Amino acid sequence: MILEIIYRDEWLVAINKPAGLLVHRSMIDRYETQFAVQVLRDQIGQRVYPVHRLDKPTSGVLLFALDADTARQMGEIFTQRATEKCYLAVVRGYCAAEGVIDYPLKEQLDKMTDGKADQQKPPQPAVTVYQRLNQVELPHAVGRYATARYSLLQLQPQTGRKHQLRRHMKHIFHPIVGDTSHGDGKHNTLFREQLNCRRLLLHAETLSFTHPHQQQLIVLKAGLDGAFSAVLQRFSWS
Repeated sequence: MILEIIYRDEWLVAINKPAGLLVHRSMIDRYETQFAVQVLRDQIGQRVYPVHRLDKPTSGVLLFALDADTARQMGEIFTQRATEKCYLAVVRGYCAAEGVIDYPLKEQLDKMTDGKADQQKPPQPAVTVYQRLNQVELPHAVGRYATARYSLLQLQPQTGRKHQLRRHMKHIFHPIVGDTSHGDGKHNTLFREQLNCRRLLLHAETLSFTHPHQQQLIVLKAGLDGAFSAVLQRFSWS
């Protein structure tokens, strides 16, 4: 596997992470053999430090530091929410033109990796801003409806909770297509059978922040893969 490098300087490197690739080794997916950290390290020939995360099925901008001090500084930037992140998502239904989802999320703990975590931790603040970019109606019956409706959204998380975008879209009854954990199985099946699309339709399109060493605005952008692009073309959204 050769990763697409979208940015590199002496302190930072960013890739366009493919859907289905784990950021790092995890007991949750203990049979996986490839991880972004390992593949990128071998590709550029030096150690890399992930400074944020993307879910395994999510594609897009993933940033790494090239030394421990820069990793610490970037960690502070993310903790202080001094970044701007924009995602593209295809969701079920006709979504409102714009909106703000302000819905606290309880931390999702895994039995294998979070055994010592506080099980009684209260829900944490979580905010997502969204704008509808397009919508479509397909002549396919799904459940009790004669047609299927979908929206293309730009999502801007204001906080960084685990699976925030996927959980927030489920909360407002517009789950992301292809989400096997928080989505709608009937619509996922339609996309597999009618559109040959088997991935989660969530993509981290841009990440913006002030460079910790150069003090200039960095805007990273990752293009869509073939499967996501094909959906947009099919719906005349591109």
